[in-house]
Amino acid sequence: MAAGRARVTGNPAFVVGPVRRETFGAFVEHLGRCVYTGIYEPGHPTADDSGWRRDVLDLVRELGVGLVRYPGGNFVSGYRWEDGIGPKQDRPTRLDLAWHSTETNQVGLDDFMDWCAKAGVEPMLAVNLGTRGVQEALDILEYCNHPGGTALSDLRRKNGIDAPHGVRFWCLGNEMDGEWQIGHKPAAEYARLAATTARAMRMADDGLRLVACGSSNSAMATFGEWEREVLSEAYEVVDFVSAHHYFENAGVLEDHLAAGLVMDRFIRDIVAHVDHVKSVRKSSKVVNISFDEWNVWHMNSPRTPLPSGDDWPEAPELLEDLYTVADAVVVGDLLITLLNHTDRVHAACLAQLVNVIAPIMTCPGGAAWKQTIFHPFALTSAHARGTVLRLAVVSPSFASPRHGEIPALSAAATHDPASGEVAVFAVNRSTTDPLHLDVDLGGFGGLQLTGALTFTSDDPLWRASEQDSTSVLPRSLEGAVLDGGRLAAELAPISWSVFRLVRGARRA
Repeated sequence: MAAGRARVTGNPAFVVGPVRRETFGAFVEHLGRCVYTGIYEPGHPTADDSGWRRDVLDLVRELGVGLVRYPGGNFVSGYRWEDGIGPKQDRPTRLDLAWHSTETNQVGLDDFMDWCAKAGVEPMLAVNLGTRGVQEALDILEYCNHPGGTALSDLRRKNGIDAPHGVRFWCLGNEMDGEWQIGHKPAAEYARLAATTARAMRMADDGLRLVACGSSNSAMATFGEWEREVLSEAYEVVDFVSAHHYFENAGVLEDHLAAGLVMDRFIRDIVAHVDHVKSVRKSSKVVNISFDEWNVWHMNSPRTPLPSGDDWPEAPELLEDLYTVADAVVVGDLLITLLNHTDRVHAACLAQLVNVIAPIMTCPGGAAWKQTIFHPFALTSAHARGTVLRLAVVSPSFASPRHGEIPALSAAATHDPASGEVAVFAVNRSTTDPLHLDVDLGGFGGLQLTGALTFTSDDPLWRASEQDSTSVLPRSLEGAVLDGGRLAAELAPISWSVFRLVRGARRA
């Protein structure tokens, strides 16, 4: 196979924006085994005094998560937050209509905040605007953030949490355009409720970061018009509009590997809709994007049927996809896309964190292990620092039956002026041809290549499992060289790679 050639130019003078730790967010929903036997399992050999699995906490910290959205998702649209506070033995058991399950409420708001502190992550809370409204949003805000001296803040203190939680990020509902959502609303009705809720919450605390619901995905018939109508009402009182998108391998690998380009187009469309409202309103404010649900999700998986009828199980096995090497390359490519839009995408959440379409899997009473998608996320989070560079990229292309001509190379680069570190992230999307990568970094001066890692396999459909999660791991990319400010490497088909460079350092 003849290698195609791709050229990239990066210079410290050309910047997209800062690397945001909120880009490396994740999502914990009361869905399937994400919470129960996922992050929480009293009696597990690794469980701490609060029931949190320490092995999972270790993996979350290794993953490099900066932000976690909670408690949903579809679940939040029927959730009563006060069910999950106070003594566990007094908490009510409820039917969860979203996922046709039984919710015991043994994990709730204060518990989650305790977990966030131990995991070292910032919480993003979603309020129920499906079956509830303004008053309930104000109640949870008072409980969380007010220091004391009021009924709800004193209730928090009575429950053993003296200091306020200080939650900054709040989602105003979830996917309210979707007919599957409990309390689904047309755009005009949701817009008025979101704007009213946002105004009221800001009267209590003007330092909040508020997210209005955008379209549930780009295929929604109302996509674009929904954003216009919601933001026309709520533009001046929210900071973000949400974006959700999942990507599936429907059988044509070339289409699946185009996911990064699909996400790129989706983000550009949302920005256009948002900025149209900004222009019409003659506003000086910029509303940005919270891409708070994204991942690969094989929605036709036989492992993921929902319960039905009279069966309302507790923490059933739902949506427990097993990911391939190709899926991991796609996830790495999606992270590249998010980084390259850091000027307008200010937060993003991989959905979800544990067991449910997740990078981390657990066995009840047993081990926790890493899926393939764990690796590009963890390495990107570890090495992306400082600013995202605006790259010039010239690449050969390949044909996707669904999406047309697709550039074979996807790339992003970050530069930390304080440490002098540069990281280059690269994906070869081609299913058949290796790619010769030539990166011109001469504008930096004095760089040394300190490491090159790649994630690929001769079998792109290999999946990690409980029995074998280590046969395919990131490995050194042999042959990568830096000469005169030019980085050269050969990228295998269907591969994700990261190159680390530092001024004046020696290769590790």
